[in-house]
Amino acid sequence: MKNIQYCLLLLLLAPGFLHAQQRWDLKSCLSYGLKYHRSTRVYQNEKIAANEKAKEALASYLPSIEGTGGLADNIKPQVSIIPAGLFSPTDMKVAFTKRYNTSTQVELNQPIFDQSAIIGLKANKYNKETADLNIRNNDEALIYNISNAYYQVHIYQLQLMLLHANEETYREQLRISELGVSKGVTAEVDLNKIRVNYNNTMSDINVAERNLEQVSLQLKNEMGYPLSEALLIDTLTLTSTLPVPETQRPDTFQVDNRSDFLLSKAKASLLDINAKQTRAGKLPTLSLYARYGSNGFGDKLGQSFSSQNTFSVIGLTLKVPIFNGFKKNAQYQQARIDLLNAQENMKLDADKYKVEYENAKTKLVKAEANVANDNRNIELARSVFESTNLQYQKGVTDLTDWLNAQNSLKEAQNNYLNSLYSFYTARIDLEKANGTLKEYYNSL
Repeated sequence: MKNIQYCLLLLLLAPGFLHAQQRWDLKSCLSYGLKYHRSTRVYQNEKIAANEKAKEALASYLPSIEGTGGLADNIKPQVSIIPAGLFSPTDMKVAFTKRYNTSTQVELNQPIFDQSAIIGLKANKYNKETADLNIRNNDEALIYNISNAYYQVHIYQLQLMLLHANEETYREQLRISELGVSKGVTAEVDLNKIRVNYNNTMSDINVAERNLEQVSLQLKNEMGYPLSEALLIDTLTLTSTLPVPETQRPDTFQVDNRSDFLLSKAKASLLDINAKQTRAGKLPTLSLYARYGSNGFGDKLGQSFSSQNTFSVIGLTLKVPIFNGFKKNAQYQQARIDLLNAQENMKLDADKYKVEYENAKTKLVKAEANVANDNRNIELARSVFESTNLQYQKGVTDLTDWLNAQNSLKEAQNNYLNSLYSFYTARIDLEKANGTLKEYYNSL
């Protein structure tokens, strides 16, 4: 029975244990961030708000119905004067109301023609488009930021792997040199030189570990992942990090691929609508209205409710702007200038984005070449060190050559890590410049 209970407990705990041990690759990190980062909810809410704004704009051209009611207590009713000679040889003071007055009314208004409101309805399309583009722009920002943080984690993981390998090399040499000193065949100064390099390597490991903790925290933040929970990232090897050689990249740049450019286009369209709407404000408007209500009067409160007199009316309202001190003209000219500036800025942005793309493409080609070259240098430096190490063990060369070979290997490793990170950033920069970050994510 105890064994059965133990097995059931393991089955219950297994999903949580597996989740805790999950290794996250880049696609998993991006998928999590796109789903759970708080900014995603913000822009989804803005899309809902844009839909509601469209309903609000449409409501301005739909019928509106309003009901009103009132109760007045004329504590001292106002009187009017009927001049002498009409009903009396003297002036007569008459109150045309009673103490209590009640009224109710229902009014319907229906716009028939309002060119400004009609043009304003066209803005709904671009408001919704702007909301969708903001979501896409936010997704691209998440992909870019998460990818950069993820690559930094990998670089520090690789650095630690190489540093620990160097640590083992120095530790083994320390063991051999300490044995040589105890036997009197190795000088104490040579042992100290190795200790210095070993201690420097341990310091580098401590720095790299702290850096890894920082970039891991940054990755969690970019993903919207709980900062207090563990996040295990896939560990790469040197060979698996090498970029795949590519043929000449086709020039696929189109400025309309970029969400930020499309946002500028949508905003320019809204400015165009605003200018037309402002100009249409000088046109007449026509609306239909209908009212139905009742009112009652009485010297006592109850009489004002019981003696109701109904009324109804239907009619048209025509409003013709005649003169407003050139206010509308000034507003239209401002709106037109805003539109012209937006169009000019779009042309400037198009050229700027093209330059960004060309620079990013050049940067990536150089980065690929640097990674391949620095990888070959690592192999050469490792070969030189292994040869020097063998010669040192045989007593053919001295410790200085051994240390120089080891330092050359460390330098080659550092150069490779720098060029590898430059390659990663160049690749993601090219996807951003080309407006294809979502395609990059889908291809992972």
